[in-house]
Amino acid sequence: MIKLIKKGVLLVKNNLLMDHDRQDEIEIESKIPAKNGTMTYTILKNHNLNQSMDQLKIRFDAMASHDITYVGIVQTARASGLKKFPMPYVLTNCHNSLCAVGGTINEDDHLFGLSAAQKYGGIYVPAHQAVIHQYMREKMAGCGKMILGSDSHTRYGVLGTIAIGEGGPELVKQLLEKTYDLKYPEVIAVYLKGKVGHGIGPQDVALAIIRAVFETGFVKNKILEFVGPGIEGLSIDFRNGIDVMTTETTCLSSIWTTDKKVEEYMSLHLRKGDYKKLKPDDLAFYDGAVIVDLAAIKP
Repeated sequence: MIKLIKKGVLLVKNNLLMDHDRQDEIEIESKIPAKNGTMTYTILKNHNLNQSMDQLKIRFDAMASHDITYVGIVQTARASGLKKFPMPYVLTNCHNSLCAVGGTINEDDHLFGLSAAQKYGGIYVPAHQAVIHQYMREKMAGCGKMILGSDSHTRYGVLGTIAIGEGGPELVKQLLEKTYDLKYPEVIAVYLKGKVGHGIGPQDVALAIIRAVFETGFVKNKILEFVGPGIEGLSIDFRNGIDVMTTETTCLSSIWTTDKKVEEYMSLHLRKGDYKKLKPDDLAFYDGAVIVDLAAIKP
């Protein structure tokens, strides 16, 4: 059902996964340029303000916070000299801090968020209108973009966006026009093949992957790159259901190949311009792989 390859692998023409140690016809020198052949490399390179790709300094295209987290983020940024939101910053009101704190603090938070959006140029989504991640998928995610969110399940890889969930201080840094600093992460191919059986849902697939990798930390702080022929048979909602749960694998983020279904989704939400075909180069090197036989997934 799930097979882990804990050493370097090559993806050839987005369809064939090979153990590079057994491929005599592919010289070992090809590993270096092939490492640059992932979708991850291209997106990170386009958002890296550092000359080196070993130590990344990332500037995101957009950010998102909900009402449990945006108050502290905006207050900290204000205390640190914030004058204007330097990028689209979406403030949603879908997590309801009333249950956690009590009293009328929830309404206070919402009014604070509204006034912050008005003062600094943010995007305010009123209560009962949208949930943070679905709003970001429909309105902000796009192929080749990067989004930072103050929620752990910030994942929009299905739509070609490397999205990362972080603590509030990292969002504050972006508001102050600083960078998100990290070493270049390892990239793991998640190779999907086959078709899911009757009655199998995205959570079944996600839980199978989590079960296979969590205990050993196989994908911890790495980027999962979803590839393979199995993607084609999955709807966008099904893919999103898998993608949002990749957080539970302890990975840093995720990215998927995009196709006609993604293009149709973008068109449906009047954002066809944010679609472009994303796929690895004909030869792409990964630091490991998770091979998933969708047909073997059980409820």
